[in-house]
Amino acid sequence: MKSNSEIKNIATAVLTEEAAALSQLTARIDDGFAAVVQAIIRLKGRVVLTGIGKSAIIAQKIVATLNSTGTPAIFMHAADAIHGDLGMIQSDDLVIAISKSGNTPEIKVLVPLLKQTGNQLVAMVGNADSYLAQQAAFVLDTTVEKEACPHNLAPTTSTTAQLAMGDALAIALLECRSFSDRDFARFHPGGVLGKRLYLKVADLAEQNSKPSVMPDTPVKEVIVAITRHRLGAVAVVAGNRLAGIVTDGDIRRMLEKYSHIDQLTAGQIMSQSPKTVRRDELAVNAFELMRRHNITQLLVVNDDQVYDGIVHLHDLLREGII
Repeated sequence: MKSNSEIKNIATAVLTEEAAALSQLTARIDDGFAAVVQAIIRLKGRVVLTGIGKSAIIAQKIVATLNSTGTPAIFMHAADAIHGDLGMIQSDDLVIAISKSGNTPEIKVLVPLLKQTGNQLVAMVGNADSYLAQQAAFVLDTTVEKEACPHNLAPTTSTTAQLAMGDALAIALLECRSFSDRDFARFHPGGVLGKRLYLKVADLAEQNSKPSVMPDTPVKEVIVAITRHRLGAVAVVAGNRLAGIVTDGDIRRMLEKYSHIDQLTAGQIMSQSPKTVRRDELAVNAFELMRRHNITQLLVVNDDQVYDGIVHLHDLLREGII
């Protein structure tokens, strides 16, 4: 059994080797890469990614990244393609075939069939002299010197290079399309990433009550209001204008400062100039404001700075924003 120190050294060596391989990959971002991006931008159809073995798994991840960043893509397993799945390819599609060697039997069978359909073929390949590279219209070179596997067998560094090249392609396309955070949210409406990009303060505040008292409200009623609404605070409002806030902390400080509280009012113990957030602000920005000021709630105001509710840290936790 290896020691903890030896295990850590092995892991460090793997990461160092793969990082070096990715660094070398930057030299292969050439006019050919740019030509692939331009071809996809002009594409009327979809990007079809195919591969065999571990390359097929990488292809599926690249498909997911492309779809989520504005480039329609599908996956076709190279082995299944020659047994009927080739029919999923449409005339306007572009095909990216991923292979380390570029010489696997499935690829050699598939490539002539793809060329018969007239689809543009891109080779993401670790051997620029391979059959696949020679037959493709474009080549994305993901050559690595060796695998991180000590036997130079298990796909490790090579699949990392493929994945990184796919990410470079997806982000280049994203930038060329001016794909915005709002576009990203449209494709991720149910996940945490999407919520961070579209969930507004108003969406959270509307689920809560709008506790408020007047400046001359007796302290006892203030405490009852804070307890009843369970938001840790109550707004102090004069007319419809925000005058201050009374929080749980303000109540504790009042008890430390005053021996008799019967005659005190909300206006005497409130914190003036409370931290507020507009109702149309993103919820994630409300969290950043809470974190910056080390508080757990914000008073919500509308465009006219009129009190419109409370958003609490627990609301953000419930929605998975943090």
